[in-house]
Amino acid sequence: MSMTVELLFTPGCSKCAQSRGALQAMVEAFGHDQVTWREVNILDDIEYAVELGVLVPPSIAIDGELVFPTLPSANKLKDELRRRLERLGRL
Repeated sequence: MSMTVELLFTPGCSKCAQSRGALQAMVEAFGHDQVTWREVNILDDIEYAVELGVLVPPSIAIDGELVFPTLPSANKLKDELRRRLERLGRL
């Protein structure tokens, strides 16, 4: 089962749009068998965003846990994913 990385965003958010491609490409470099990318429009799924504790988009959740309440750099996200995959013995 792959780990799920979720970008929680709002439409029209320039910060969300600027970073989306780089973050998605980095996540997909791990391979779909390891990590899955999912985009969550918080206006469409506000209950889920509130449940996670999202205060300001864009944010990043990993496996249903808000890990980055503000958008991380691609390197920070990569390091976090690598750490989690190593802990699971999948790297």
